[in-house]
Amino acid sequence: MKYFSIFLLLLLCSKLNIAQGALEKTEKTRILFIFDASQSMNGYWEESKKINIARKFLIQMIDSLEYQDNVEMALRVYGHQSVVPPQDCNDTKLEVPFKPGNAGEIRQTLRYIDPKGTTPIAHSLELAASDFPEVNSDIRNVIILITDGVEACDGDPCAVSLELQKKGIYLKPFIIGIGLDVDLKSSFECIGNYLEVKKEERFGGTLEYVISQVLNKTSAQINLIDANGSPTETDVPMTFYNSVSDKVRYQFMHTMNAKGNPDTLFLDPLLTYNITIHTIPELHRDSIRLIAGKHTTIGFDAPQGMLKIECPRTTMYKDLQILIRKNTEIINIQTPNEVTKYLTGKYNLEVLSLPRILIPDVEINQSKTTSITIPQPGLVTIFKPTTGPCSMFVQKGNKLEWIYNIPEKSLRETLTLQPGIYHIIFRNKNAYLSQSSKKASFVITSGKSIPVRL
Repeated sequence: MKYFSIFLLLLLCSKLNIAQGALEKTEKTRILFIFDASQSMNGYWEESKKINIARKFLIQMIDSLEYQDNVEMALRVYGHQSVVPPQDCNDTKLEVPFKPGNAGEIRQTLRYIDPKGTTPIAHSLELAASDFPEVNSDIRNVIILITDGVEACDGDPCAVSLELQKKGIYLKPFIIGIGLDVDLKSSFECIGNYLEVKKEERFGGTLEYVISQVLNKTSAQINLIDANGSPTETDVPMTFYNSVSDKVRYQFMHTMNAKGNPDTLFLDPLLTYNITIHTIPELHRDSIRLIAGKHTTIGFDAPQGMLKIECPRTTMYKDLQILIRKNTEIINIQTPNEVTKYLTGKYNLEVLSLPRILIPDVEINQSKTTSITIPQPGLVTIFKPTTGPCSMFVQKGNKLEWIYNIPEKSLRETLTLQPGIYHIIFRNKNAYLSQSSKKASFVITSGKSIPVRL
């Protein structure tokens, strides 16, 4: 029996792993390598030419990525078609497009590249937008730019990169700088994630680090903090937006794990997130950055309580709704006898009955249910002798407050009203004197139905 139990446990774990693997495999990563083959790459860097160092380590990386699941690669090269001078700012080409099993073609292309031209980085980034097949939410498009120089044409690589990130075409690029002057660092940081390689032996490690950033997700958890300072709130939808493109990247229902702690999420560390917690009212936080490989805890103050609006004999109402306001903003529309969670605090209620009922400063407390009861209504049926304008008022102290106009052509109207004293003013459509107006008064009692004949 003991071994059978162990067998069942292993079987369950294997099924969970398969299910998790199936979930992860739904996301594909496309990596476009943009390779600098400008004339300056013929220069020496320590003991070897820069082109040979970059080529060697990139080929090694292609080897390691060749058999990765759900990874596709492509290669764009610039500065390899036209010699300088003259300067050819269109010297950039997609040498190997995205397609399955193209690693050998990328390696072969890299081996025979001959540096000779200029450095059109902006134009290469701009054309890269069409290098990626159609974009969808299950695919991550990543650019890795390997270069030893800055933009040599009239383009603005920073503006191009930002614009294409906003459109969601690709994520923030990685730039690996080969032996660049430290003063040029700012020229690349606006394009993307800049990594400077100062020594030849560190080039391979830098490239491996970038690939690990691209392929590995980072763990995080969302703590929804209650009024006692504990992360006990849960069962709330959460949306993670790409802060640059403003497009939805993830959406989860907040969950507690088997130990009663907020569940662990695995997120793309390449993005900066704007997070919305869909409590009522919603909570927002912008520009959330993750550190790759480090668990990140993100806390929101989200103490919640419940509101129930009770209404006896709701069948007397047709689709009654209650507006819930925070200050003056409508944050929800609730229906009678429904229990809804809200952040703790005070709210103003407006019951869309006839007449409307205003209930100010309704307080919601942590983990408690606040109950509000709407008075039971009554019914009145108005009979008009002929067509004509007819208005209804409710008496409040010595004042009359208009609440409803009965349609002119309607000779009979049944209304659901709150308890109170009401007055009707009517005039025959064919009468031409104000003194011809007819008046009637009546009282509505909870649960009662009365006729009123003009």
